[in-house]
Amino acid sequence: MPQTKILLDESDIPSHWYNVVADMPNPPAPPLGPDGKPVAPERMLAIFPGNILEQEMSRERWIPIPEPVRDIYRLWRPSPLIRAHRLEAVLGTPAKIYFKYEGVSPAGSHKPNSAVPQAYYNQVAGIKRLTTETGAGQWGSSLALAGQMFGLAVRVYMVKVSYHQKPFRRSMMQTWGAEVFASPTDMTQAGRGILAQDPDNPGSLGIAISEAVEEAASRADTNYALGSVLNHVLLHQTVIGLEAKKQFEQVGDYPDMIFAPCGGGCNFAGVSFPFFADKAAGDKRAQKLRFVAVEPASCPTLTKGVYAYDYGDVSGYTPLMKMYTLGHDFMPPGIHAGGLRYHGDSPLVSQLYHEKLIEAVAVPQLATFEAGVTFARAEGIIPAPESCHAIRACIDEALRCKASGEPKTLLFNLSGHGHFDMASYDKYFAGELEDYDYPEEAIQAALERLPKVAA
Repeated sequence: MPQTKILLDESDIPSHWYNVVADMPNPPAPPLGPDGKPVAPERMLAIFPGNILEQEMSRERWIPIPEPVRDIYRLWRPSPLIRAHRLEAVLGTPAKIYFKYEGVSPAGSHKPNSAVPQAYYNQVAGIKRLTTETGAGQWGSSLALAGQMFGLAVRVYMVKVSYHQKPFRRSMMQTWGAEVFASPTDMTQAGRGILAQDPDNPGSLGIAISEAVEEAASRADTNYALGSVLNHVLLHQTVIGLEAKKQFEQVGDYPDMIFAPCGGGCNFAGVSFPFFADKAAGDKRAQKLRFVAVEPASCPTLTKGVYAYDYGDVSGYTPLMKMYTLGHDFMPPGIHAGGLRYHGDSPLVSQLYHEKLIEAVAVPQLATFEAGVTFARAEGIIPAPESCHAIRACIDEALRCKASGEPKTLLFNLSGHGHFDMASYDKYFAGELEDYDYPEEAIQAALERLPKVAA
């Protein structure tokens, strides 16, 4: 029988995270202040501990994973790499399809890979409380779990549309001891200002970030934890790809293409960056390896945004970061892949895309759910709506292989299960979901309001 699950021992959990900055052709563009000058790291100490800032600025290739973090990782890591034999048969493709399954974590997604170290570093720094934002709720539930592990109080600002779409994610956060509020709220200056303009505002990740950052900056006992975008978050997620490389070695295979959903970028970075290291090192197996970030057509940051300095939040509390952006006040529609509804993208992912070292594709909502159902009926796992984006792009490539006869090896990151997203599947089956391509004129209007910096 051909092998289905490729498993590693707990001793194979990576001892170090991989930092892609060490292998990028050009150094990352620095974050800027409102004056257009680089932000000094110490200015960020109001919301981040020093050890996290060191990782954010590091150019070292390998960063040690603390043993208390690896000890908690053992609850679910190493995660399995699975050969999708049944999906291959359904599609009739000569391609080999593998997926790394991150839904085995207690929170059901890849997000604890960064939540756990962020909670650890804050506890070591003497911090008592964390604030954060969440879209679909996967990051919020992961930080709630991590806060419980390290004795930290957690307050989550959850995008209002997702707060109502995904009530059981909220229940998970509360079970792990976190407070959860539908953002925008009347608890912060940022939230009150937005509600004054639009009392029915559905919320966005940019708004929720503004609220969480504002609160963290106002309290000495509180720091902010971010679920994607920044360098240190992408760094923590590389445990995914590092394990996958070992698993491919076990079966004597290697991917030709890697697909992952891309909202802020940590999902994509986690599975792809360790393989990018092979390509940068001149590994012959990786010479033609392609990396594909998959985003929603309704929030097409990489594919329709501009590469410019912009704020990471709506209110301009964050430093200016050079990234692909749709404009910090861009208001995405309430699609069900709430984790991908972000106006910007990771500066590292953005720079690699700008330098044509990675690719991006945008896919419509209905096609992603169709792919998710096809996958679930073949492989048994019901994927989260975010993961359905990677599945869609991977299936499309497998069908191209069917037409061409190419026996490519395809890998995608199944970043979480969809057990708490079944209301979304209900709407899909009832024909109540629709595709939404964000109007070009709305994107252009948001881009006209980008901060003006000489960079």
